[in-house]
Amino acid sequence: MPAIPLGVLDLVPISSGSSATEALHNSIDLAQRTEQLGYSRYWFAEHHLNPGVAGTSPAVVLALTAAATSTIRLGAGAVQLGHRTALATVEEFGLIDALHPGRLDLGLGRSGGKPPGTPAPAPPTATPVVDGRAPNGLRIPARFSYEHLLGSPRVALQRSLLQQPNATSQDYGEQVDDILALLAGTYRSAEGIEAHVVPGEGADIQVWILGSSGGQSADVAGRGGLPFAANYHVSPGTVLEAVEGYRAAFEPSDVLDKPYVSVSADVVVAEDDESARELAAGYGPWVRSIRTAEGAIPFPTPAEARAHVWTDADRALVDDRTETQFTGSPAHVADQLEQLREATGADELLITTITHGHADRVRSYELLAEEWRRR
Repeated sequence: MPAIPLGVLDLVPISSGSSATEALHNSIDLAQRTEQLGYSRYWFAEHHLNPGVAGTSPAVVLALTAAATSTIRLGAGAVQLGHRTALATVEEFGLIDALHPGRLDLGLGRSGGKPPGTPAPAPPTATPVVDGRAPNGLRIPARFSYEHLLGSPRVALQRSLLQQPNATSQDYGEQVDDILALLAGTYRSAEGIEAHVVPGEGADIQVWILGSSGGQSADVAGRGGLPFAANYHVSPGTVLEAVEGYRAAFEPSDVLDKPYVSVSADVVVAEDDESARELAAGYGPWVRSIRTAEGAIPFPTPAEARAHVWTDADRALVDDRTETQFTGSPAHVADQLEQLREATGADELLITTITHGHADRVRSYELLAEEWRRR
């Protein structure tokens, strides 16, 4: 592959008519196949109460996948710290590293355990966006608002089930600092008491910060001199502010002497554009189910997707995601990825692909890898 490596982000999707068991087997198979294809890393996302997603615990799925692979880096994209403690996180990843040393990426996200709120005003970006386009033509849609989820009973239920009664989430920046200290063996409580995690302390685990905007996550990553992963596939309207906020806050550290950015993209590749669009047909209804707080539905077949009756409100929920999904022939999608890399200055790209059929999903990664190697 060229100088810009490609990685994989896997949500462990369940297809309609299938099961969580089959989805997990498919994900392990995909990890093995993408390792052979030369992808640099394989990350699992964390999601809860979604009928169509089996990736509820990155650490558990990582342990299973580590035993089935040998060289590809494996990671969480990301552990949701809003309902976890620093100690539990380091202990889990320390256990995996004890048997599979030097292969783990610990991606840390702010979400989980906290209700969505009104986002802070977007910081200005140095990159001008005119008519929804970056200077090189990359689509940058309007910032999506989650205000419609405020007061959602399902969001409140998830929050209550993820946390102990009356528990409050630790400040994200403090929690990241605690994780780094526990890994390094330098943790001291406010009273000066030491804590040492075995296994975990001294583990060769690479810590990443994941973020969708130029807010706290980008600032924590920058000030800590840590690598940063920005989510174009989740929040395409804020990807530029995210990477620029990170770079503006960056301070050299023992980990990095300059900023290092990965950017995600949702991709479906087939032999030709029309075939790829057909395979991607289920994406719109699937995104809609997430953004209505229904929970991700099992990924539909193209026929099931076409049967969905769209309203204007539905389309408003998904337009920013469907119009920034990269679908098409290998050359067409690779061109779009090059455009994303150029606009964001990404050091690597993280590819997430969902199709109803597992073979089509594997083939998408194969075709992209072959095209990427030729460039």
